[in-house]
Amino acid sequence: MAIQTIPTQPFAGQRPGTSGLRKKVTVFTQPRYLENFAQALFDVLNAGGAGGRALHGQTLVLGGDGRFFNRSAVQIILKLAAANGLARVLLGQGGILSTPAVSAVIRRRHAFGGIVLSASHNPGGPEGDFGIKYNAGNGGPANEALTEAVYARTQVLSELRQSDAPDIDLDRLVLQQVEQLQVEVIDPVADYAAVMRGLFDFALLRGMFARGFAMRVDAMNAVGGPYARAILEGELGAPAGTVVNAVPLEDFGGLHPDPNPVNAEDLIAHMQGADAPDFGAAMDGDADRNMVVGRNFVVTPSDSLALMTAHAKLIPGYKDGLLGVARSMPTSAAVDRVAKALDLPCFETPTGWKFFGNLLDAGRVSLCGEESYGTGSSHVREKDGLWAILFWLSLQGATGRSVETLVREHWRVYGRNYYTRHDYEGIAVDVANTLMEALRAALPALVGRQFAQRRVVVADDFSYTDPVDGSVSGQQGIRLMFDDGARVIFRLSGTGTEGATLRLYLERYEADVAQQDQPVQQALAELAVVAEQVAGIRVRTGMAGPTVAT
Repeated sequence: MAIQTIPTQPFAGQRPGTSGLRKKVTVFTQPRYLENFAQALFDVLNAGGAGGRALHGQTLVLGGDGRFFNRSAVQIILKLAAANGLARVLLGQGGILSTPAVSAVIRRRHAFGGIVLSASHNPGGPEGDFGIKYNAGNGGPANEALTEAVYARTQVLSELRQSDAPDIDLDRLVLQQVEQLQVEVIDPVADYAAVMRGLFDFALLRGMFARGFAMRVDAMNAVGGPYARAILEGELGAPAGTVVNAVPLEDFGGLHPDPNPVNAEDLIAHMQGADAPDFGAAMDGDADRNMVVGRNFVVTPSDSLALMTAHAKLIPGYKDGLLGVARSMPTSAAVDRVAKALDLPCFETPTGWKFFGNLLDAGRVSLCGEESYGTGSSHVREKDGLWAILFWLSLQGATGRSVETLVREHWRVYGRNYYTRHDYEGIAVDVANTLMEALRAALPALVGRQFAQRRVVVADDFSYTDPVDGSVSGQQGIRLMFDDGARVIFRLSGTGTEGATLRLYLERYEADVAQQDQPVQQALAELAVVAEQVAGIRVRTGMAGPTVAT
């Protein structure tokens, strides 16, 4: 074995987005593409220490969601890590670690940081997507300053430092060596399960299953399967088969591992059947997102965060109350009403979990969530799908109420925020950018404009000043806010790998219980018309309607 210095040339476009660098597998498998990005990351991290040796003697956590190219990518990164000063890598068995588990291991083992190999909810397989992101020592995604520094480094990189050691065994729970680097293959579930035991009343949950409580969890052939099986079926006594699609597959078995009513249609069908279980849930590719479903009743992510905030004291890990709550700007304001009633601070941040990290680290919030099926808390620095499922399971056990009853009682107390997201996928990047620029130019003229019974009171491009470090993030989404509390929001997504995705968010509030049972798209149809009038989506994109509406 020897450490080699290998000449290389930069690749264009290696700028990480809101969740790291995501590209098609065919891009990542180009010779030295992954190597270049990982070397740039190690260079930037090393630059933070005296003599450029910040990684010297440090421990890194490494794992991914098991999608195609995961195992090969692990071997590549280990050989680069061995040549760049790291002393130890904690590697999930088989190269597997869910995104929340990476955060849990970093925090419990006091690691320097971690590398997550995942494209989250994006499709897998040889023609699918792949991704890589860095999580810092707090367990959360790297901040923008670091990711921008990594991108800048990728554009001037001229050499790689890499060991020529043979591949290691990813599947045995043993300590192995690559040059001076110790690689400890760890049980991917153990640390995460320990964190869950400290938050939830496992005895209560075991009692539910012992009395016949039935649930169905769709892991979508993704990384959450082993975690859900080990905890729900193994520790809590749920019947075998409670977790379906539980074996991680490189192509997710052809499923699109994005837990929403469109992509988790099998779960929805089971929850609508005459013999539906009491509770249903799904997770995404890297197990950080969740969908909660009752019998013939789907819970929106925004309602989920609001209801969890309202009932948090029923959960042992939050029995002393919450410090505050945060939501991303496009997420519905349902949680704002709960926070106001409970006299809790409530923060509105840009999309991207890293923005919650500062608030969590500073002790400003305990719960946080976003509209794209992500909720989390101070237990890690990532959103966490299985944690959310255990939270909802615990609420049902503590109250004796069903999912639907919990939500309807919540609406009676706080009112209902009708809410939907329309995704327009695969738009040409220049078309999407032109649409957004035209909207920005129109903002001054929109203030005060009347649309039927509503008047625009705010028209802006959301900008966020972090209350902890003072950093400013601009152009985070265009907002139209109306005098009755309704909102129309336009935003370009940063998680896709082909073209651009325009996301349109529509929201209005309904306090009248008698008016809280309308079909969502019907209840928001007037706002959809307003959005089209303002943005001209159909004319500009040539699309008759959204690709997906959730």
